[in-house]
Amino acid sequence: MRNLLKVLKVLGIGLLALIVALSVFLKVVHYPNVIAAVKLGLAPASKTPTLMPWHTIAPATKPIPLATSSEKLPATVDYRGKQVTWQQFLDLTNTNAYLIMRNGVITYEYYNAKKGIKASSQLPSYSMAKTMTSLVIGQLIAQGKIKESDKFVDFFPNWKTGTSFDQVTIQSLLDMESGVGVSDNYPSGVTGWGVGIAQMYATTDMNWFITHNRKMFEAPDTKPEYRSVNTQLLGLIIQKVIGTTVSSYFQKNIWQPVGTEFPATWNVDHIGGHEKTFCCFNASARDYARIGLMLNNNGQVAAKQIVPAAWIKRISTPVVTLDYGWKYSAQVWHPYPGINLAMGLHGQQIFMDPATRTVIVKLSDDPTSDTHQVDSAKVAYALAQKSK
Repeated sequence: MRNLLKVLKVLGIGLLALIVALSVFLKVVHYPNVIAAVKLGLAPASKTPTLMPWHTIAPATKPIPLATSSEKLPATVDYRGKQVTWQQFLDLTNTNAYLIMRNGVITYEYYNAKKGIKASSQLPSYSMAKTMTSLVIGQLIAQGKIKESDKFVDFFPNWKTGTSFDQVTIQSLLDMESGVGVSDNYPSGVTGWGVGIAQMYATTDMNWFITHNRKMFEAPDTKPEYRSVNTQLLGLIIQKVIGTTVSSYFQKNIWQPVGTEFPATWNVDHIGGHEKTFCCFNASARDYARIGLMLNNNGQVAAKQIVPAAWIKRISTPVVTLDYGWKYSAQVWHPYPGINLAMGLHGQQIFMDPATRTVIVKLSDDPTSDTHQVDSAKVAYALAQKSK
């Protein structure tokens, strides 16, 4: 018994020492504390909006109502070469919310009641936030406050490196051609938290992260590759130019003008700090659909131009080819000709088809290692073609 107590004492001291060492390490690299980091690492996508600090984005004081009707969905859909029922598709792709809007009318809504999801639930966008960030960039360009040819270090001369990093432009950031060396490969397990993309996601000090992650994989505009760091650099430019938080600008100039119904949030490194503009925008399915409707309507809401028509053309015109062989431009995907797609990790999509005036929102809890993006886009495209 005495020996057992000695062993337990040694194990306890060792565990305590490990926790202390880990806590010190996390503080040095500007991560959340141990408990917060573990929660963030283990939580499903739908539970992450409140696991990091956030800035609140208020909805419109007078939301624009959305009409509803009902459409009969196909009995089965093509999922990975097999015909499955509609509910099987939703379940197999870990769907939390699914919304179809045609001609500005919601014709179908699904919320995963087993998980407590409802119409007002704030669900994460992950990289759909990149499209939100692009909309702000488009407005600032139209206002003459920035140009696509502007270099990142024009706004942040203190971050010059004397390397090709100093030649990175807003255009190369928009089209994923910057060459900045932070890969978007998300390894699984505990070791995954040591890579750059995980550090950027969890950081409590974005300035510290950028200071230590300015190496280049290649020169700008030589190799297109999807890297979230590009959008984070765009977010820092936005904040520098507007002199306030990205959230407050987005609220006043986009979120409220499109007539949103529910508040949104944008996760930040710390309160009053920097929005994680490459991810971490959280909102309801209906309000994501309002953004899609505005883009389908050439940037207009009720005859008011929210996003410049020239920017709608910019984001709708493919520039490079990235993952899945899909086209891409200015933070928007183009999986099929004429289609605009905002897409995020864990199965988040706003599928926009201006030709058929269809918007489809899918919010999901896909594991990092199992993506259904291609399958979901294929189903959405088939549904959109029904309107022809």
